[in-house]
Amino acid sequence: MQLSQLITRWNSHSLATQFLVIGGVVAAGAMLLVGAFVSNRIEDAVTRNSAATTALYVDSVIAPLLPDMQRNEVLDETVARALDETLGQGALGDRLLSFRLWRADGTVLYASDPSATGTNTGLGDELRMAFSGKMVARFDPDGEPGQGRAGVPALAIYNPVLQPWSGQVVAVSEFHEVANDFEQSLNRARLHTWLAVGAFTLAFFVMLSAIVLRGSRTIESQRHALKQRVDELSTLLAQNETLRGRLQRASQRATALNEGYLRRIGADLHDGPARLVAYAALRLDSEAFKSSRIPVATREHEIGAIKASLDEAMQDIRTICGGLVLPQIEAAGLSEILQRAVKAHRQRTGSEVELSLSNPPDRLSQAAKICIFRFVQETLNNGFRHAGGVGQRVAQWADGDCVTIEVADAGPGFDPEKVQPASLGLAGLRERIESLGGTFELVVGAHGTTVRMTTSIREI
Repeated sequence: MQLSQLITRWNSHSLATQFLVIGGVVAAGAMLLVGAFVSNRIEDAVTRNSAATTALYVDSVIAPLLPDMQRNEVLDETVARALDETLGQGALGDRLLSFRLWRADGTVLYASDPSATGTNTGLGDELRMAFSGKMVARFDPDGEPGQGRAGVPALAIYNPVLQPWSGQVVAVSEFHEVANDFEQSLNRARLHTWLAVGAFTLAFFVMLSAIVLRGSRTIESQRHALKQRVDELSTLLAQNETLRGRLQRASQRATALNEGYLRRIGADLHDGPARLVAYAALRLDSEAFKSSRIPVATREHEIGAIKASLDEAMQDIRTICGGLVLPQIEAAGLSEILQRAVKAHRQRTGSEVELSLSNPPDRLSQAAKICIFRFVQETLNNGFRHAGGVGQRVAQWADGDCVTIEVADAGPGFDPEKVQPASLGLAGLRERIESLGGTFELVVGAHGTTVRMTTSIREI
């Protein structure tokens, strides 16, 4: 596995997990180092204290037997015999494995092993330190070969022998003590030391882990909340971008719709009122008004025809204006708006329209009112124009904060793919509805066409 993959897997874990792993390793290492250091110091202290006690006892026993070591460099047989009797019997005989008395030149003045007496093996490091005036102690858990009891734990002690009146080191006594009790005490001290260090390290690590775990949970909760917030903001940005696109398209459609409406109004005025007014103007230029010889009855007939033409033009103008101007719907409810749209269509076309209302909301935003009125007006006009007004119906129902309006007919239907891009009716309705945050749906079948819109009843 590559290093980058390991780093990625490591970073995927929580901060608490990372701390438990690294902190556990560091705490274990620190516990081993501190435990070893403290245990070593305690072992040294226990060894020195035990050795000092034993050395003081041995020194108190053998010191009266030694001659003036500053003037005598050898021990006579009387002193050697006294030392043999003292060291070989009683408490010392059971505790001491071996005993040697060293001279400063490395000569063994006396040894519990007679063969070592008088030999010169030189001074080791322990002997040099002892001749410098320091007591030296060393614990050998497996004992020392050649000391009489193999495998028996021993405490080796090098104790300087001082001249009473001068305080000078005149010899060094080396003795090896049976250390069974000492070993048990030392093991207990080691165990207590490691237990104390381990308990302190564990308690410290547990408390620190609890603090880190709490902080990690806080960080994770904040990170989760921040991620949710970022996701929400991303969703809102995407929605805003979608709405911005809809708004741009709606603006473009509105411009195109205005142009289309202007062309339609111009065509309606040209084909309707303008034609009738032109016809009336032409009748005014007829011979019936220019010649006084025309009978009065003929002239009155022409005047009646002109008046009828102007009345028809005025009616057409009113019809066109009625389609452009919205009725007073500011204070009207949804049911009244739908009834007005259906009634106006019936009066304009003479066709029947079925109206079905289901729990209409009491309050509706102004933008939603205008959108619904134009939706019903345009879809009914399209159904009358393309389907002959057969089986037209309008239905309304509400679901929570949303209201749905459905306009359908029983005509032959059409293919939505063949609708020309220049046709702005359905496209304009879709853009108008989606600009308010609603949905537009067109269903075309063999038994008719259904157009459905859904919008919120809340003010946006």
